This record gives sequence, structure tokens and C-alpha cells, in this order.
Amino acid sequence: MNIEILKDGNEIANAVSDYVIEEINQNPNLLLCTATGGSPTKTYNSLIDKTDLYPTDQIRVLKLDEWGGVPMENPETCEHYMQKHIIKPLNISKENYFGFNSNPKIPEHEIQRIKNILSEQGPIDICILGLGLNGHIAFNEPPSSADVACHIAMLSPQSLAHPMALEMGITPTYGLTLGIKEIMESKKIYMLVCGAHKKEIAEKFLSGEITDDLPASHLWAHPNVHCFIDESANSNS
Repeated sequence: MNIEILKDGNEIANAVSDYVIEEINQNPNLLLCTATGGSPTKTYNSLIDKTDLYPTDQIRVLKLDEWGGVPMENPETCEHYMQKHIIKPLNISKENYFGFNSNPKIPEHEIQRIKNILSEQGPIDICILGLGLNGHIAFNEPPSSADVACHIAMLSPQSLAHPMALEMGITPTYGLTLGIKEIMESKKIYMLVCGAHKKEIAEKFLSGEITDDLPASHLWAHPNVHCFIDESANSNS
């Protein structure tokens, strides 16, 4: 794992966006899997600011996860975030965007639909991740093993305390998420860890111990992970 400590979220955003742009210029049709939340937002804004440096018309985008049991039009869904920060600003076509429905009639069918899409479109070329306060990636809550595939997740108290969940007006009843299995099949992974509130979990993650109790630790077994940590989240700062 390549670990880089940078000053703050702005420096991380600039660095990661440059890496992603380089990849897009080499492969304009790449499949980009994107997390939502506070850590990656500045990276997406940086990508938007630099659209004159790369083509966006062929990029394929896959939503990493979604709150379940919540209307799609709710402004706190991952869908709303995706449209605001990625899909509309980058002019990603409907044909090139793939994501979970936040309120499917039959969640199991929605999981199979995404599995089928990934089977057709995958593997993921670049996966952008954040680190949850309990060590989760996407909605792979602890404990989660490396062979867990796309699934319906029981949300942890930590996930339900996320600002998106607290502000949506209703309580999500489950999560829809790619599994660690699909994440680990990505060709390249960028893990973004920002903020002093992440210092404790970042220290556990950086120990390098792989354990189901810290799902993100499985990334240590991946051959191409670049982890960016800002100084406030770095326990050695």
C-alpha cells in the first residue's frame, strides 16, 4: 500500500484528481466507482474544476452504495449527492451511469441488478473510498470478510449517525452496497482519510493488521492501493 500524508483535504483533492485525470486520459472509457460523503467531495470538486484537462463523454460511473428504504428524491440520498457532485457537473450520460435505487420494491432484485451490471461493465478501473469511523468501507460493516459480495447491509449505529442519515428526515432501514469482493477486484483504489475525527480509526487501519473487525483492513491485501491521509487524521502529526 502506498501511503501519502498531505496537509489537508485540499491537497488530497488536488493530488487524487490529478491521478484520476491521468488515468482517464489513458483510458477515456474507464469505470469509476465513487463513494459519497465528506472525504471525497473536494476531490470531485477538483475534477470538475479541471475538466479542460480530460474528456468526460465516455467515463462510466458506478455508485458505490446507497441508503435503503429512502425515496430517491430525498436530498440526503447518495443518489442526490452523485447527481450534484459528479453526474451533472461532468455531464455523465444516463447510459454511462449505474447506481442502486434507494427504495426498490424488492431489494434482493436490486442487488442482483447491480451484480449483473458489474458483470457486464466491470471490473472497476478506479474505486474511490472513504474510511468509516468503525472501519467500514461502503456499507461493509464490521465484521466483514474479503469474500462478501454485493449485498443488503444491516446498518451500524455509526452509519446511522452519519450526517446524511440524520438529516434525511426518516431513518434508513438498510444499506445497499458493493461488497469487499467487488472492491478488491478493482484495478486501482484510492482511499481518502480526512479530519481529526478519523485519527483513531486511521491509526488502527495503518497498523496493517488484516481483520474482519476492521473491513477496510482487507485493502492491505490489494496490490494497487494509494491511501491519502491529511495531517489532522495522522496520529504521528
